[in-house]
Amino acid sequence: MANAKRGEIDATLDGRTYRLCLTLGALAELESGFGASDLVALAGRFDERRLSARDILRIIGCGMRGAGHEISDEEVARMKVSEGLAGYVRIAADLLAATFGEAPEDDAAANPPTPQDA
Repeated sequence: MANAKRGEIDATLDGRTYRLCLTLGALAELESGFGASDLVALAGRFDERRLSARDILRIIGCGMRGAGHEISDEEVARMKVSEGLAGYVRIAADLLAATFGEAPEDDAAANPPTPQDA
C-alpha cells in the first residue's frame, strides 16, 4: 500500500498495480524535461493545469522510476489504463497532488494542542 506521507500513490497500468513516487531525482528529471529552472517553476507549470499527453506520460514515467521501476517513457506509453484517457490524467493528478499537496492552512489543525494547552 502506498504511503501518502512519502508522496507515494498506487496506480494500475496494464492490469498490474505499481507504486509511483516523485523522488528528488524524479523531480530533477521533470525539471530537465520541462525546461523548468527550479521546483517553484515546475510546480507553477503544473498549477496551470494545461498538460499534454506527452507531459502526462513523462510524469507517470518519472513517478514509476522514482519508485524503483526500471521502465522507459516508451514502455509506459504502451501501457493501458482501464479508464482510458481519464485514468491517465487521474494518475498524473494524484501523483502531483501527493508530491506538491497543499499544506494545511491552519497549523492548529496539523498540530493539535497538547492536553495542558487545551
